[in-house]
Amino acid sequence: MSVDFTKLKVAKQLDHAADFFGLARVPGTSRVFVGASDARVYDVDFAAEKPEWKELAGHESYVTGIALAGRSVVSGAYDGKLIWWDLGAGSIDRKLDAHAKWIRGVTASRDGKLIASFADDMLCKVWNAETGELIHTLAGHQPMTPHHYPSMLYVAAFSTDGRHVATADKVGHIVVWDVADGKPLTTLEAPLMYTWDPKQRRHSIGGIRSLAFSPDGKLLAVGGTGQINNIDHLEAACRVEIFDWQEGKRLVEQPGDKHKGLVERMEFGPTGDWLVAAGGANDGFVMFLGVADGKILHQDKAPMHVYDFELLDSNEALIACGHRKLVQYEFAAEVPAAPAG
Repeated sequence: MSVDFTKLKVAKQLDHAADFFGLARVPGTSRVFVGASDARVYDVDFAAEKPEWKELAGHESYVTGIALAGRSVVSGAYDGKLIWWDLGAGSIDRKLDAHAKWIRGVTASRDGKLIASFADDMLCKVWNAETGELIHTLAGHQPMTPHHYPSMLYVAAFSTDGRHVATADKVGHIVVWDVADGKPLTTLEAPLMYTWDPKQRRHSIGGIRSLAFSPDGKLLAVGGTGQINNIDHLEAACRVEIFDWQEGKRLVEQPGDKHKGLVERMEFGPTGDWLVAAGGANDGFVMFLGVADGKILHQDKAPMHVYDFELLDSNEALIACGHRKLVQYEFAAEVPAAPAG
């Protein structure tokens, strides 16, 4: 059975006054936790006939990252704090002053044993998800751009087996780390995802906003935007590059042909032969790519700028969050015809 991406459709949409920047789904369910611009975490069950917004309060600014780890949901925010929430009760189990600057996101290893937080202090910190113990502080990104302006550490992602974590920043610099000892294994560059305008204004924009390892861990997908002519707007096409990170080879460049803005989130399909990417500028998009050649298999406009999503366990649907909306997409499975006779 294969997936028919052309049958992509919005199955359910929930509206809210806040923007949603991070999402984590409870496996085997349609229950999600989302981080919002109103400094709240919301617990929402999409499967309910009338989904309710269960509010969790504890942060002081934008909640930009959410990760599920065991019986806890871990959130990070612009207040520099990480909060461990009890999955059942919704109460705060632990609250840490994790970073000196804005936390850009939080992610978890597939087994839920590790949490990685990354922030504008240009550090990625790896934590024991159960105890909250700091295991590694990964420092491989410069605090200033080559033009002497503050940089940002936008994203981190674990490999499926949890042995590696990749980090990427505003100027297109990528580091892949060994999780066991916290040492860097290699660096990669995606410079076209960073724009500097020395003429109109002394200003830069762009950066790598998403990373994803293939299921076998050999490939690393990198998402952002292309070179921008007008730095006041995200007018460049969305951009995806795929690397054989161990060989240091760029295998695929997909500059986009329709949708503009940032690729905010990516995930490989279960067999690693396709990749789903989502993001936006003023509008949002969802796009499916073939991994072997980077060709666009299908793309569609989203009802909002998408900041995060998760594929459901069946890989026949995804739940996305973004500008004032939560959306559940479905794409039909294409079942081969039965043999004659």
